[in-house]
Amino acid sequence: MLKLNLIHTVAFSGIVLFIGHGLRRVFPPLSRFNIPAPVVGGLLIAFLTLVARRYGVVLFEFDTTLRDPLMIAFFTTIGFGASLSLLKVGGPMVAKFFLISSIFAVLQNVLGILIALPFGLHPLFGVLSGSVTLTGGPATGLAFAPLFEKAGISGAATIAVAAAMFGIVSGGIIGGPVGTLLIERHKLKRARREIKATETESAAEIVEEQVPEPKPSAPPDEDEGSYLLLKNLVVILVAMWAGSWLSQLFASLGLTLPAYIGAMFVAAIIRNFDDATHMVGLSQRTIDDIGHVALSLFLVIALMSLKLWELAGLVLPLVVILIGQVVMIAAACFWPLFQLMGRDYESAVTGSGFIGFMLGTTANAMASMKTIVERYGKAPRAFLVVSMVGAFFVDFTNALIITVFLNIFR
Repeated sequence: MLKLNLIHTVAFSGIVLFIGHGLRRVFPPLSRFNIPAPVVGGLLIAFLTLVARRYGVVLFEFDTTLRDPLMIAFFTTIGFGASLSLLKVGGPMVAKFFLISSIFAVLQNVLGILIALPFGLHPLFGVLSGSVTLTGGPATGLAFAPLFEKAGISGAATIAVAAAMFGIVSGGIIGGPVGTLLIERHKLKRARREIKATETESAAEIVEEQVPEPKPSAPPDEDEGSYLLLKNLVVILVAMWAGSWLSQLFASLGLTLPAYIGAMFVAAIIRNFDDATHMVGLSQRTIDDIGHVALSLFLVIALMSLKLWELAGLVLPLVVILIGQVVMIAAACFWPLFQLMGRDYESAVTGSGFIGFMLGTTANAMASMKTIVERYGKAPRAFLVVSMVGAFFVDFTNALIITVFLNIFR
């Protein structure tokens, strides 16, 4: 058995991460369905561990001390994305789409519970295979897994990853076809007008044109790039520090909350304070980069230590719940999403993106919409609306939704 200390574990996770990137290049379907590189690499180690266990061999012993701090850091960066000024930039369509997405995140949990109960399973099993892992993705599932374990869901982390992977693949498969069906059925044509933003832009890039990134005011002896990175990193750490106090306050009130929720709230407060005063000078692009690094390492460390054998006996109810979730989200694109978002070409493209991030990740949403616009033409409003809600806002409200269900059914 190979024993790895804290530094060894992080270094090994970095190597596994790049193995995941390599496998995505070698096996194109992994990229086509937007399976994240950390998931590819982490699951590879988990499967090797499973095979070795069948022969009575233990391959690794990891020191996962940094797993939770990395997880909290990532969700803190999500909190910094919860900017009211960004919501205003997107206008009423972003607000409407945000509301629809939040409602269906609740419905995912309700549906999961209703299917789990006839199998004699705990209601929280249905929640875990609902918005936790579908709207939330593997990161949210792994972050909440310890709380679900404490509430009585054995093997919560393994269940979460299995559900998230099912959602990512399903979202990648059906997102494009559903959008195409809406376009063909209603004989929709794109609005022929010049646009400024392109389909491949992220939410941060689109918003950046209207809410410019602050120019770093570095001291004369400091490099501007490193100064901006250092400042935003320190602000993230301060939000995590203050957030830990807030989380302790919530715990003292008897609320069951994930470790990151306090930091997420503090980050949102700092972000909106900075939007109003410009005193901090945050850079969302820099914060997103830091968050991406933290997420990648967190996912690999968490996935490497999965106990895949814990899925035995739960496959049938899990598959039934997930099929029900896919049907509900696909049906939602035809009604009410298509009608409420305008019954036009952009609404159909938005529907394909909705499937992408409500079942998988924002990357799934972007890929599905890109496939459609390459055939039918540009849809700038759809890309703006889906990227802003999928990348920023729905993750914030989903954490609150999950927390409510946890406290109701614990």
